Amino acid sequence: MRNICSHKTVLALSLPTLFFVYHIPYSIRFLEGLIPMGKCELYHADMKLDNAGDKGLNFGSRTDIQTCTYWGAPIIWDGMFNPEVYDRTHTKDHTSVALTVFAVGRYLDVYLKDFLISAELHFMVGFPVTYYVFTDVPEKIPALKLASGRELKLMPVKRHSRWQDVSMMRMKSIRDAIDSCIQHNHQYVFCMDVDQVFRGRFGTEALGDSVALLHAHYYHRFRRMWTYDRNPKSQAYMADSQGDFYYHAAVFGGSWQSVKQITDTCYRTIMEDKKNRVEALWHDESHLNKYFWKHKPSKVLSPEYCWDTSIGYRSDIHIARLLWQEKQYDRLRGTGS
Repeated sequence: MRNICSHKTVLALSLPTLFFVYHIPYSIRFLEGLIPMGKCELYHADMKLDNAGDKGLNFGSRTDIQTCTYWGAPIIWDGMFNPEVYDRTHTKDHTSVALTVFAVGRYLDVYLKDFLISAELHFMVGFPVTYYVFTDVPEKIPALKLASGRELKLMPVKRHSRWQDVSMMRMKSIRDAIDSCIQHNHQYVFCMDVDQVFRGRFGTEALGDSVALLHAHYYHRFRRMWTYDRNPKSQAYMADSQGDFYYHAAVFGGSWQSVKQITDTCYRTIMEDKKNRVEALWHDESHLNKYFWKHKPSKVLSPEYCWDTSIGYRSDIHIARLLWQEKQYDRLRGTGS
């Protein structure tokens, strides 16, 4: 859930960058797609793989993109894996997944039903999944028939007057849900924004101990164009020389232990900023990027796991598994939304 920051000092500094990121012409976006990514320079034996399914990854099957990080984490792209191998592995392990999503105010009316219906068709199909829907209007949750072994749990949350606070405070809500319920029922947790819709397999190949997502708008851009928080007063501050990739907070996950550490750390740094009357440029996403720079993810998902069609054609995106929905900020981010 992103928009231009409300703080005037941040707005003045970031507006040119933000305009360039989201409003450049298709022709320039096409050309930036020609900027090569790095290459996977590690041997399979040097990889730090999470589970037996990862051992079947073919890192040399895609020569057009980067298939691993320098610290040995796989970057998952179409064509690198056999879905059946992953599914067999996780069936044997009796894997169960929690999917957290926030549907607060008018976001519930506009996005939640499509999100859940599409998740039933494409997200961890054939595996036990519990949707943890955090909402301030539980009476509006749509009645849906879910597949066997899948359920929905309502998680009441407080309504905030600013969407920025909804975005940042989700870290505390997820951490608390892991403590009270998720850790007793699921090995893995995914945390997603509600304004998305599944369009292809989002399966067990995405599971890992600590999972981050390459942001669709940044994965071909130079480091100087990544919009980390540059305010030294913020706990999310990143120097120009820091950072590995720019990650999207719309999707992150991992084992419940790792997601608890992620959300707890981000919540503490957000609250430290609040105490100092500081707000990071991209709110929880800025804090998440700082976390993943200091604590490297064990698996990275390619942008096909959260794609924005407004970017236009990219030859390296063979399938769009999860799509950004049309943003309706004027409608959704009024008072009390």
